[in-house]
Amino acid sequence: MHHTPIVRKLTRKIRVGSVYVGGDAPISVQTMTNTETCDVAATVDQINRCANAGADIVRVSVPSMEAAEAFGKIRKQVNVPLVADIHFDHKIALAVADYGADCLRINPGNIGSDDKVREVVAAARHHGISMRIGVNAGSLEKDLQIKYKEPTGEALLESAMRHIDILDRLNFHEFKVSVKASNVFLTLDAYRLLSAQIDNPLHLGVTEAGVFRSGTVKSAIALGGLLLDGIGDTLRVSLAAEPEDEVKVGFDILKSLNIRSNGINFIACPSCSRQEFDVIRVMNALEARLEDIRTPLDLSVIGCKVNGPGEAKEADIGVVGAAPRSLVYLNGEKSHLIDTHNLVDEIEKMVRNKVAVIEADKAVAKAKEIIRIT
Repeated sequence: MHHTPIVRKLTRKIRVGSVYVGGDAPISVQTMTNTETCDVAATVDQINRCANAGADIVRVSVPSMEAAEAFGKIRKQVNVPLVADIHFDHKIALAVADYGADCLRINPGNIGSDDKVREVVAAARHHGISMRIGVNAGSLEKDLQIKYKEPTGEALLESAMRHIDILDRLNFHEFKVSVKASNVFLTLDAYRLLSAQIDNPLHLGVTEAGVFRSGTVKSAIALGGLLLDGIGDTLRVSLAAEPEDEVKVGFDILKSLNIRSNGINFIACPSCSRQEFDVIRVMNALEARLEDIRTPLDLSVIGCKVNGPGEAKEADIGVVGAAPRSLVYLNGEKSHLIDTHNLVDEIEKMVRNKVAVIEADKAVAKAKEIIRIT
């Protein structure tokens, strides 16, 4: 993984279960279940798939007391930190706090009276859990809709500051904030304005981004722009797709900016008539086969020797296409030739061997550190 030149804004560090958000903590990737929460088995299965894809945090909607009880059962069956998404009913927030939620996603302004908000904050403080204030362009307060006529960055900022003020007055600071919109420019404007006003960690996202392809593009532009500014401590890519796909896209965005990696960083040419093997077929097969790997590793596979050597020298493993045999680079140096007709198997074997060595070295280093400390 190459060094990133991005200078990240230093924010307050909070905790969501075992995951820290803000400060010097890695930017975490979140997703949200789309199963019926009361279907415990389906929700647990989906959460585990997301965790296997690398999700650091998973959010679960809790719209009723029945869902709160189901949340408690779900909490006992999964290891990843869970955020309970709650609106309007403060009693649900109190229940899920007792059931083991790691974070409460609420808007203090729509929970009800000050006394109800105070109860929720007391529960969060008692259980040592954090909160997330979530402002959306599509659900701004009516007076702000009248004042600004349409969603604007200033409107989202004002809404967020109202909620923040409620928690500040209760001397509760363990919270993160989001100001999401479905429009790229509005998203950028709102987060930039908010980042200049507070030091709480920011949860990035483009709400209702759309279907997989267009939503991925929209999220990459908006979230990428903010991350380049050093803004953002955790993110969710909101897609009309499977939640594990949101996780993969989120890590791809971080990976493209050299911020954080989660598995293989694939470098491949788009292919042209110079290619000496079917690059697209090979890469699709490798992506599917190597999906389980979480160890960061750069893999370059180029179809011919025009750009192949240059890219291979920068990767952990590089393959330069030729017939009948392709040239392999390991750690930037020429290594050996492999059968071009058997590239997928050969490359998979090399990657898994390399990962095994990396993980073994990590284990040795960790053991030495434990011995040094003790």
